[in-house]
Amino acid sequence: MVTVQSTVDTGHEDMIHDAQMDFYGTRLATCSSDRIVKIFDVKDGTQSLAAELRGHEGPVWQVAWAHPRFGNILASCSYDRRVIIWQEGNGQWSKIYEYTNHDSSVNSVAWAPHELGLILVCGSSDGAISVLTYTHANYSWEAEKINNAHTIGCNSVSWAQAPSQGKRFVSGGCDSLVKIWRQGDDGHWSEEGKLEAHSDWVRDTAWAPSLGPNKQVIASCSQDRRVIIWTSKDGGAWIPKVLHTFEDVVWHVSWSVSGNILAVSGGDNKVSLWKETLNEEWVCISDVQKGAGAQG
Repeated sequence: MVTVQSTVDTGHEDMIHDAQMDFYGTRLATCSSDRIVKIFDVKDGTQSLAAELRGHEGPVWQVAWAHPRFGNILASCSYDRRVIIWQEGNGQWSKIYEYTNHDSSVNSVAWAPHELGLILVCGSSDGAISVLTYTHANYSWEAEKINNAHTIGCNSVSWAQAPSQGKRFVSGGCDSLVKIWRQGDDGHWSEEGKLEAHSDWVRDTAWAPSLGPNKQVIASCSQDRRVIIWTSKDGGAWIPKVLHTFEDVVWHVSWSVSGNILAVSGGDNKVSLWKETLNEEWVCISDVQKGAGAQG
């Protein structure tokens, strides 16, 4: 059973592209084509506007909260080719870093697991991926840019959730490819794997929370209307399995905290929840029309 607990009137003046709760579930960040990022305090089912962050000059596509061990830090990315990192101090939000080294829209941002440090990965329509790392030694941000990561453009980035296996993330692009990236011993990033199964732009990728040291799972979705589950066991090859072919473009995939339920949303304006059975078959356990409570 899935029900709508509350709705938020954000006051945005244009389409909302992303909404993210913080680690504790007490704050909500939203972003919109109106170029504004908004922060809401969420308490007892009510929301109050805490801040409006203005700095972008185009639609803001995504926001991402850093782990609270680093303080209240939020990243945002925009059509204006920029990534902005914001921090709250003494109740006031301010811009602490601005990355301007992409040549086209920055479509996706994601923070690494906190055990790895304060690291942000960014995917852009210029085909490049940037990794921004905060170094405590000189209190500054260092950037490494992976050029030509995806021809035509990168649409999504998502970190591996098992820090013990090193720094790795997955990306999806307009070249219909899903790629795995790893940081080598020399500190530089290189392509570890190229996963081919989609036949159109890959719109989103999501690395599942670790299901144990011997099994890694990634979900990807595409304009080919398919969601594919990629599984690697004991460090072996990534094996693709089509979860389902939908009736419309699939925009987003997102794992539950435990990593056993996958939420899928697409152009048909529905959110469906999927779970793997004991015999490794994926079944739909809920199908919800966006904006309405439903049972499933």
